[in-house]
Amino acid sequence: MSAPAWRCAEYVLPLDRPLVMGILNVTPDSFSDGGDHDNVDTAVVRAHAMAAEGVDLIDVGGESTRPGSEPVSEAAELARVLPVMEQLANDLTVPISIDTRHAPVARACVTAGASVINDITGFRDPAMIEFAAECHAGLVVMHMLGDEPATMQADPHYDDVVAEVAEFLAGRAAALESVGVDPKRIALDPGIGFGKTLEHNLELLRGVPALAALGYPVLVGASRKRFIGHILGEEDPKRRVAGSVGAAAYAVLHAAHIVRVHDVAETVQALRVIAAIGRGAP
Repeated sequence: MSAPAWRCAEYVLPLDRPLVMGILNVTPDSFSDGGDHDNVDTAVVRAHAMAAEGVDLIDVGGESTRPGSEPVSEAAELARVLPVMEQLANDLTVPISIDTRHAPVARACVTAGASVINDITGFRDPAMIEFAAECHAGLVVMHMLGDEPATMQADPHYDDVVAEVAEFLAGRAAALESVGVDPKRIALDPGIGFGKTLEHNLELLRGVPALAALGYPVLVGASRKRFIGHILGEEDPKRRVAGSVGAAAYAVLHAAHIVRVHDVAETVQALRVIAAIGRGAP
């Protein structure tokens, strides 16, 4: 099975080049940009800036899922994301994604105009699978170890992290397809940093070709994460930009189709240079 395009509601996104998904956290406590865009005005300004920088789609999140984070109520999550979603769906011509693990939030945001549902729990909730079957949004199926971000980093262990993550993702994709979801709507995310050690994250990046061999678009989200800080000796996530661009570049050179990033302009520039080198012309 090949992945020539990713179907996301009214959008059909060609995968003849890597896509850049921009991160827009409308939270007070996300690990890197918490509080930066936690009201409608600042979130909308940032979204427009990402669009001008060449982003391909924008991922809006209203619940921090950093290691050790505490859950928020669905009502609080909706209060954060829905006004932003409604405005962006009217303002922008790029697809908008909702980053949520809660079916009522996904339903409200898709109704408001979201074209993608990005679920860190890999659509393990039957209510999420039910809604995925009802709608036409693109679906990002992510691997996370365990059930909660608060405990996922307690003691992550795998015998073969690439094989186990691939098996999980293939199983969740099959569960979605079993209820009638078009496989062309499904993308897979190995969940860098979600219940993984430094070495697990590096093995998964090296293992992207094995994940791509499953036949679905592969999304890699390594931006500013702790493992990059460990490699660089850099505690401040906002000072991990160059390392994050390096991880994104490695991923797309090894079969990733989509990279999820905070630093859109820098990543877009890097990928354009890679593309020009590959085709032998600017």
